[in-house]
Amino acid sequence: MTKTVPVREHDVKDELAAPGFPILARALAEVSRNFYDRGWVMGTSGNFSAVVSRDPLRLAITSTGADKGLLSVEQIVQIDPAGKTIEGSRRPSDEARLHLAIVRKRGAGAVLHTHSIWATLLSEIFAKEGGIDLEGYEMLKGLARVRTHAHKEWIPLIENAQDVAVLSRSVEDTLEQHPNCHGFLIRRHGLYTWGQDLVEAKRHVEILEFLFEVVGRTMSASAKGL
Repeated sequence: MTKTVPVREHDVKDELAAPGFPILARALAEVSRNFYDRGWVMGTSGNFSAVVSRDPLRLAITSTGADKGLLSVEQIVQIDPAGKTIEGSRRPSDEARLHLAIVRKRGAGAVLHTHSIWATLLSEIFAKEGGIDLEGYEMLKGLARVRTHAHKEWIPLIENAQDVAVLSRSVEDTLEQHPNCHGFLIRRHGLYTWGQDLVEAKRHVEILEFLFEVVGRTMSASAKGL
């Protein structure tokens, strides 16, 4: 059995101090196993990427069908702006186009996609509202550029689609309509968030997944009259 090594933020920062595909691949694999242990990417769900270079644009990204709890560096590939593998022997995630869209629209250095239970449930509960309002929580201050718990974070919701080209256009439209959002949910699917680097993107996942669980548990307690 593969031993999971806990990811500590300073370790990831040390790793990313030296740029390059091998280092990013190792860091993505560690983040993946960490998220699996937290129940956010069970089985082959989820996908992760980090920018290797911007000119030319190159992304390190998880390959399709990879078990995220056992992810190895060999299951990370490098792709070009068209989503074509240029390093590695595997096919990239089917959602690579979404990662590329977010990198281009947001200037992100890393994009992380989880499939947690709470995100999936809330994406259905709030489908008619078109998104989720998060306001008044101290944890919001963990998001980039947020300085007060009074911040209101709107997490837009996107309808899922098997056609990745259609889904990618929906992502681009959503990012244009909500230029200040730190993430979005795909209905019955999961969370996409990003950061200037892998450390920041990882923190955004932790903040948003925490808040989704808080909202879900609060709704459940209210329904029980607690």
